[in-house]
Amino acid sequence: MKPLIEYFNRHLPLDEEEQSVVKNVFKERKIKKRQFILQEGDVSKYNTFVLEGCFKMYMIDNNGKEHNLQFAIENWWIGDIGSFLNENKSKLYIEALENSTILQIKKEDQLKLFVDFPKFNQIFREFTEKALVSTQQRVLQNISSTAEERYLDFLDRYPYFFNRISNVQIASYLGVTPEFLSTIRKKLVKP
Repeated sequence: MKPLIEYFNRHLPLDEEEQSVVKNVFKERKIKKRQFILQEGDVSKYNTFVLEGCFKMYMIDNNGKEHNLQFAIENWWIGDIGSFLNENKSKLYIEALENSTILQIKKEDQLKLFVDFPKFNQIFREFTEKALVSTQQRVLQNISSTAEERYLDFLDRYPYFFNRISNVQIASYLGVTPEFLSTIRKKLVKP
């Protein structure tokens, strides 16, 4: 629980009562590599904080092709926010890429937390705003940048992913084939 408390404290310091509530409403789970915490057709019932490990969130199109939308590592949140908020069936999968430990909170507990302790409402609002900004930047980049520019930006923003996720996963995230990513990487290595 300590990393989550520290995460909240970086945004707004929690008093003892607030820390106690966090310990009561978040539940720890151990997740094995390749295990799902969400699958297409499920309703997302939890907001998930990663204590240790690595996850990918993706969809599979009608041709069976995987499209990675997000990766999450320690001290990151992951979830299908649309399914979580609207209680509709998800079109996404969230899968562990490593043996992992997560903390999860149910929607009703999160909403109660917002009412009883407004500080959490502010923390989650700021977290959601940052995620929206990041999503907008990614959409703009996908429609206005070359694959090489997207790859270089990924390298710059997320250098800690390169020993944890495969080139196939990175290619899927960037919207290119693994072969095309390999060509880009070779081109960048040449003097």
